[in-house]
Amino acid sequence: MKVKNLISLGAIALCFLMSLNLQAQKRDFYELRTYHIESAEQEAMLDDYLANAFIPAVHKHGIAKVGVFKPIASQPNAGKEVYLFVPFKSLDEYVALEGKLAKDQAYQTAGSAYINAAHDKPPYKRIETSLLQAMTGQPKFTESELTNAKKDRVYEMRSYEAATERLYKQKVKMFNEGEMDIFSKLNCSPIFYAETIAGANMPNLVYMTTHENMDIRNEHWKQFGADPDWAGMKDLPEYANTVSRNDTKLLYPAEYSDL
Repeated sequence: MKVKNLISLGAIALCFLMSLNLQAQKRDFYELRTYHIESAEQEAMLDDYLANAFIPAVHKHGIAKVGVFKPIASQPNAGKEVYLFVPFKSLDEYVALEGKLAKDQAYQTAGSAYINAAHDKPPYKRIETSLLQAMTGQPKFTESELTNAKKDRVYEMRSYEAATERLYKQKVKMFNEGEMDIFSKLNCSPIFYAETIAGANMPNLVYMTTHENMDIRNEHWKQFGADPDWAGMKDLPEYANTVSRNDTKLLYPAEYSDL
């Protein structure tokens, strides 16, 4: 009888450990929202909403970290776009958030100016949203390891588009099987690597690395190009022609951003 009990307990423990392992490997989902704005007034209204209504509300509803990023001053889209990055543990959590916010009176009150904005004084021109899923090589987002002032940082967000789905999948494979390891080795402090599952410009992947300033960012890319691991994989036939367009955004985190 004792032997049977031990076997049963062992089986339960094994199932529990397997469950934990599966949970650990579960890939995040991300919403990447782009607010297109036309004025400093819209940007101020959006900042107030995100900092004082949206982010506190999603924290309360179980989303611990949210990123808000803006183009650095030298970029042509400076003052024209604001990026919101929201990580979710599941699609159910993503779908449920809007309903939770609709019932959250504190959020409704704090965000009233944004939520109830007049038709002729909107807080943005348009919203563009992409739904992403973390790559298997980094199934969870990570916080940047940078400690310098947020206003001085350069967060580089890249979208690599491919001509076909097959070529896109090969580029994702390239990241999972070595490319993201190079970024980590060079201390680029990546926040996420993700596959786009719904959005514009598909098929494409999106990722974000972080750098203390522009000089260090440029040095990181110089080191990347000379890295022996990159040299060993970049010309492999299986990875030929995997990127048809590279859309690069150079950003910094808003002062109230969690990431």
